[in-house]
Amino acid sequence: MSSARTGESPTGQADPHRWWGLVVIALAQLMVVLDATIVNIALPSAQRDLGMSDGNRQWVITAYTLAFGGLLLLGGRIADLVGRKRTFVIGLVGFAAASALGGAAQSQGMLFGARALQGVFAAVLAPSALSLLTTTFTDPRERGKAFGIYGALAGSGSAIGFIVGGLLTEYLDWRWCLYVNVPIAVLAVFGASALLHDRPGSTGARLDVPGALLGCGGLVAIVYGFSEAQPRGWSDPLVLGLFAAGAVLLATFVRWQNRAPSPLLPLHIVKERNRAGSFLTMALATVAMFGLFLFLTYYLQIILGYSPVRAGLGFLPLTLAIIVGSTQISARLLHRVAPRLLMVPGLLLATCGLLLLTRITVSSSYPTEILPALLLMGLGMGLTFMPVFATATSGVAAQDSGVTSATVNTSQQVGGSIGTALLNTIATSSSATYLAAHLHNPAQKAAVVPESVVHGYTVAIWWAAGVMLLAAAVAGLLVTTKPPKHDVTAETPVPEPVG
Repeated sequence: MSSARTGESPTGQADPHRWWGLVVIALAQLMVVLDATIVNIALPSAQRDLGMSDGNRQWVITAYTLAFGGLLLLGGRIADLVGRKRTFVIGLVGFAAASALGGAAQSQGMLFGARALQGVFAAVLAPSALSLLTTTFTDPRERGKAFGIYGALAGSGSAIGFIVGGLLTEYLDWRWCLYVNVPIAVLAVFGASALLHDRPGSTGARLDVPGALLGCGGLVAIVYGFSEAQPRGWSDPLVLGLFAAGAVLLATFVRWQNRAPSPLLPLHIVKERNRAGSFLTMALATVAMFGLFLFLTYYLQIILGYSPVRAGLGFLPLTLAIIVGSTQISARLLHRVAPRLLMVPGLLLATCGLLLLTRITVSSSYPTEILPALLLMGLGMGLTFMPVFATATSGVAAQDSGVTSATVNTSQQVGGSIGTALLNTIATSSSATYLAAHLHNPAQKAAVVPESVVHGYTVAIWWAAGVMLLAAAVAGLLVTTKPPKHDVTAETPVPEPVG
């Protein structure tokens, strides 16, 4: 075996710098995870600055998650072809450049484009980071410890994003929520150059570019259709045409995957009942959760008048509950009980949390009305994530482990993209309908507008609760496997935490 492999020094001994290498890999991954939430807190300020409409604001989130999720599988293939370290560095440099472009954005279109470009390079960076981690630590005990550290950092990324986003927005400017990635990426590039090694790329790897274009194009058409449904109406020809085009592209993608010489997503992976149930459960759960992050950000800052820092801290209990549910409950019970006995109660807890939030008003109290809901949702999601991933990756052939892990993350990002677009459209449409029905006197506008906004949020949250309940039904009916017999966390990567 080559002495240049990641886990060994040129002398064939264990690389003495491998733990510093873990720091570099975790730093890069933290940047990718953090970027999904740091922009949430900055979004109200960015919307005011760039003049975004309520219908279009969701593209700041979905442009990133769509590109990330839609190209993640292709990114893994590129890493196989070019080499993990090289694509890791390319991903870092590209992510930093896209972040700088977004920070300098002078229009909403420029910001949306920069966020999509961030997602493209994140899709290259994330699989490379995970592969480098796997090959850096070849000893099973060290690998388990390394993945534990990596998972803890990734799990805390969403909390760090909310807090750092609040601090940067309040004391500097929303643009620094993007600029901050540049110094992090520079440090990681220098660290990777000095500390990480790699095997050469595989000359036999092939890229399924048509598959990537079909899959990503179909998802973009559907999400664009949801965003246009608010100003145009659900029966508008353009909206219906976008939905039809998205359905055709995705159907063609599935057909192509059966014929492609090197398919982006080998269909036998998703044909197994438990695995398909896990992918669908993850997608549905994140449909509900990602839209909620958007509404709560605006509710805390615009309706309740929280500062960006206070709003960021308001999300902290949710993230801490996710970590507790995942590490202290699911991780301890995973090998003793069937996965659905963790998934279904977890999703029902999250549904209860969402139902509590349907009662918010323009004057709700955070400690008594919002905090209990966040704790229930966080605990429920924590119970769900670990068994979903364990079931999805259980019993997978070695050559399919990477694409299976990437598919879990893809289902999360795609679900988040669709959920943010769909629920934002429902919220803005419901708000407009409420305002038209209740604003009879212009003098009432100051009171009625906030009420209409909150009404829109609660209607969308009712829909989110329904989707979460559907996720529980899917998990209960499709995931029938017994407890996994092996420690998947020591063998395969972990999924990105929601948020």
